[in-house]
Amino acid sequence: MRSKTKIKFLCQQCGHESAQWLGKCPGCNSWNSFTEEKFTSSPAKGAGPSRQLTGFSSGVLKLQDISVKDFKRYATGIKEFDNMIGGGVVPGSLILLGGAPGIGKSTLMLHVSGALSDIGTVLYISGEESLPQVKARAERMKVKKGNIFLASETNLQNIVDAVEKTEPKFLIVDSIQTVYHPELTGAPGTVGQVRECAAELLRIAKSKNIAVFLLGHVTKEGDLAGPRVLEHIVDTVLYFENEKQHVYRILRAYKNRFGPTSEIGIFEMNASGLVEVSNPSIIFLGERNINAPGNTVTVSVEGTRPLLLEVQALTARTNFGIPRRMVSGYDANRVTIMIAVLENMLSLPLEMQDVFVNIAGGVKIKETSADLAAACAIVSANSGFICPKDMIVFGEVGLAGEVRSVSFPSERLAEAEKLGFKKAIIPKGNLKNLTYRGKIEIFGVQTIEQATAKSRC
Repeated sequence: MRSKTKIKFLCQQCGHESAQWLGKCPGCNSWNSFTEEKFTSSPAKGAGPSRQLTGFSSGVLKLQDISVKDFKRYATGIKEFDNMIGGGVVPGSLILLGGAPGIGKSTLMLHVSGALSDIGTVLYISGEESLPQVKARAERMKVKKGNIFLASETNLQNIVDAVEKTEPKFLIVDSIQTVYHPELTGAPGTVGQVRECAAELLRIAKSKNIAVFLLGHVTKEGDLAGPRVLEHIVDTVLYFENEKQHVYRILRAYKNRFGPTSEIGIFEMNASGLVEVSNPSIIFLGERNINAPGNTVTVSVEGTRPLLLEVQALTARTNFGIPRRMVSGYDANRVTIMIAVLENMLSLPLEMQDVFVNIAGGVKIKETSADLAAACAIVSANSGFICPKDMIVFGEVGLAGEVRSVSFPSERLAEAEKLGFKKAIIPKGNLKNLTYRGKIEIFGVQTIEQATAKSRC
């Protein structure tokens, strides 16, 4: 009996199925995301081939009888990468690495491959480059090649055969959007293909205890291409959050079943590849203009690492009916709140002023501790005074102008002292249980009025 072919329309963002094309997806509300895909089904049970190439199942065991002696991490020796994923690569884990084209995904994976080749066999599958191209880049980066196997392949069946043949400890697939399942009719990169190929690679990782790295493309909006179910399948999602025009690449963990999700790794791109940055605070403050108004320094804690960052602000008379508020590296809504608080509490004339706020270095701050620094920078830019060059500012600002305490105040102050800062404006609430006993002169403030007054000193 012949198999039947059905036509379905799938949303490329969330995987929602429809019998006809729709302009707007009812599942994720994205526009023009439906594409036509053909599905071949067998007329009877067991009449056609199975899409599953490998199997994975385990017996039912008591929790107390399960051994974890083989559960250990493999350190790559790349300190920034190891710290970000929780100390090393977990065997049997599935890791997804995304980022803009040309930002350094393949470069980072070659560095990781060279480091992991000392531990076990690495199988590097390239679906976008030929083998001589991969080797040329590896030689330029001076990557160890003794225990690394390469294959230029996009057929999932052939990838599974290569895994059976080489029996690697680590598998790298560059990229998941180029791999296709031979029993599916959709083109590589479509929802069905990405979902089935990722599920197959997950079974390989869990059944053979192989750490699998998947490289993923991003859409023009900056999101990972393919269905959102891909992020649910994998154990860890790593993402280069800045653009390739920046010299420094910031890698952030958005999901990690085996470690923290707030850590970041900072790398510098040069001729020999990606080089880890051990002390990023010095780099981010290296070109600071200490004689210009509108500049303050804050301390942001990303995971367990304090980072000293420069907060820049600029105000200018608007030439339009509606003043502009442009923000880079920080939450634009938070800055809008700061502007409203400054207008209400300090009577600052910003209603007809364009306000620009920037976090220097291309870093994106996720926490709210930079509220007070942004507010002081805006006041400094509008009033024309220069904040002290040896002062740091951090704290969250509420709608009533109150300054709220933040986490890790002692760690922030200790990091600032290492770089020579002598004064600090912090929330007064953080003074209660402060364990810091260094040399920095601390000013505890309760309101935004007190903070801006101290920043003029």
